Amino acid sequence: MSTFMANKGNIVRKWYVVDAAGKPLGKTAVIVADLLRGKGKPTYTPHADCGDNVIVINAGKAILTGNKMEQKYYRTHSGWVGGLKETKYRILMQEKPEVAVRVAVRGMMPRNIVTKDSLKRLHIYAGEQHEHQAQKPELVK
Repeated sequence: MSTFMANKGNIVRKWYVVDAAGKPLGKTAVIVADLLRGKGKPTYTPHADCGDNVIVINAGKAILTGNKMEQKYYRTHSGWVGGLKETKYRILMQEKPEVAVRVAVRGMMPRNIVTKDSLKRLHIYAGEQHEHQAQKPELVK
């Protein structure tokens, strides 16, 4: 008897839809990160990209608990002196909620090369409409 090792040839990918409306951003990000990595599959292999495709809808309706909307900042730095840019999450969730969800999911993923490939299968939409009906995605409760 031998141990099963997942590789590109024997991975079966499914499509899932996660509705973020009215749910905390962090809890949604945990569910999405586990689906992207394939942690719920019996064929999970840590060093292989064996996760599924995930569609996040209603990203603009996700909530942050406590005072995070006013106290939490999204920060980027250009690398130059004085290149720090800060945006409150209240403004970020109004203007670009897709970025907030992507940053939250990326923070839940490991820091390795598999993460880069996994995040390519993440599709985020601010509203309810998405363009992946042809893939027949399943709704995650």
